[in-house]
Amino acid sequence: MKIVVIIQARMGSTRLPGKVMRDLGGDTVLARVVQRVRRIGLIDHVVIATTKDRRDDIIANECQRLDVDCFRGEELNVLDRYYQAAQVARADAIVRITSDCPLIEPEVSEKIIQVFLDRKPDYVSNTLTRSYPRGLDTEIVTSEALCRAWREAKRDYQRVHVTPYIYENPELFVIEQIVNESDCSEYRWTLDTAEDLAFLRTVYERMGEFDQIYWRDLLELLEREPELTELNSHIRMKALHEG
Repeated sequence: MKIVVIIQARMGSTRLPGKVMRDLGGDTVLARVVQRVRRIGLIDHVVIATTKDRRDDIIANECQRLDVDCFRGEELNVLDRYYQAAQVARADAIVRITSDCPLIEPEVSEKIIQVFLDRKPDYVSNTLTRSYPRGLDTEIVTSEALCRAWREAKRDYQRVHVTPYIYENPELFVIEQIVNESDCSEYRWTLDTAEDLAFLRTVYERMGEFDQIYWRDLLELLEREPELTELNSHIRMKALHEG
């Protein structure tokens, strides 16, 4: 089975345009994501899925610098972008990671992939029941399930967010959820706003500007310095229909 990580990335973010190319501890956010994803076990290939928009030429150039494959597709129909990228990569299973997660945790992602391999469902994630910090989001789906969603999903939000058609139809797909032993969902480690970037930069400073940051170590840091979470804890996540 060929397991391919596809990382979606574009410059046209509405809240923080160009966020994936912002500096984070001396490298780009996208580089941090790629470097951490490459430490996930059980994967065979990594692809950046960006858009055909000229604004995203800079992402294609960054992929060259990082020596990672780049696929360019539709901007708003992200489901189509994933499907087409998966076809090009000849993926049997697709791990979905977003480029706004520069603290993505290899240990957590690998656990999700292992459950997928052991139990053989159509879809596994740690996002349906929130128990991990936002920013450790990992989904894995079979190529067959992704193809069915690509054919049948009709609503705009289902195509923007890639997987809703799958997890909203449990009668059609076998779905597994991964829930952490303790609830850490209060933490926000994703990048969507300037406040998030301030938090992430502070974390990297505390950790020596090095991207081998382990999520459990970060939890300990935030327990010692809870004031750090105040930098972005008030940020509201966008609803699915907001895109």
